Amino acid sequence: MKVIPKKVQLTELFYDLVFVYAISQVTGLIHHLPKGATFFQQFIIFTIVMVVFINTWMVETVFTNRYGKNSIGNIMFFMVDMGILLFMSNNFVGNVQNWFQPFTIATAFLSGTLVLQYLWVHLTTHNKKDKRISKLFVSILLLRTVFLLIGALLPFRFGVVVALIGILSSWILPGVFTENMKGHPINFPHLLERLTALVIITIGETIVDIAHYFDLKDFNVYSMFIFVIVCALFMTYITQFDHFIDENRANETGNRLIYLHYPILFGISLITVSLNFIEEESMSKTFAVNILYAGILLFYAGLCLADYYNKAGISKILIVRICFVVSTIVGYLISLTTQSFEIIVLATVLVTVINSFVLSWSMVKQTN
Repeated sequence: MKVIPKKVQLTELFYDLVFVYAISQVTGLIHHLPKGATFFQQFIIFTIVMVVFINTWMVETVFTNRYGKNSIGNIMFFMVDMGILLFMSNNFVGNVQNWFQPFTIATAFLSGTLVLQYLWVHLTTHNKKDKRISKLFVSILLLRTVFLLIGALLPFRFGVVVALIGILSSWILPGVFTENMKGHPINFPHLLERLTALVIITIGETIVDIAHYFDLKDFNVYSMFIFVIVCALFMTYITQFDHFIDENRANETGNRLIYLHYPILFGISLITVSLNFIEEESMSKTFAVNILYAGILLFYAGLCLADYYNKAGISKILIVRICFVVSTIVGYLISLTTQSFEIIVLATVLVTVINSFVLSWSMVKQTN
């Protein structure tokens, strides 16, 4: 049975632009370390904040997928959420103690808008399955909202633990209650289109972040290689999600598709930061390489998990998997043994281009 795709509205894409801006601001948490902070501390904070933003986007997107009607009410909620996101993403100033309380309160308000949307569905629908799903999300989001507000009011060392419980609950519980959501499957083509648009816009932010390599005083052949790395990752992503995946899937909850995009988005963020780290004289090249290849590994891991949704008869054949593993390990080891910016860039561009080419070749071979 062919699934009729739900149209992605312009309001949703507008929201995505603001959301990607927020993600780009979060990378500043590990790119510019506050005085007295270690990278490990900032990385933990970065991870938590990324989960907050991505989880919020996912919950909003799933709501829009199931119940969104592009009504004035839905549009107004989008606008309110965008305003809150802009506030949250522009206040990462200094140590986390400085911005924890306003950020946590803003996150609680963001959760509150989602509670109201699901509550409205619960009160107005006559469908028992939708009542059950909306009640579940109201409970999860209300739990998150309450824990965030309590966490914001407590002293930092206690408040951060309470707030973290609220954040993790909204991240994990939708996956736990997957069976409850099968009563109203998501529109798979719509969710796939939203997620791919989000990733593509995020990769666009990576290009903005590497634009300084193209300044007249800095431009050289390695500037082009840096750009090719990003392009190769983009081509690898769209080969998987535009050609391998069967978008005509029915009776899906979409949870697996959502969760596998966490490593993809985390990976892109780490790659974005590390492409700047590798040229900075004050930054350890070993450290920068570890961040770069951790990002590439997460990105590729997300693509491998997406095989679950592939069209019948199309998969990452053994030679493709071997190529991805071997090339990435070799590129990492070469980059790790040098302090040369040029060699790191050359090794990484070869890894990403080879893997992109092999995946594309595999797709052509299996579809002809």
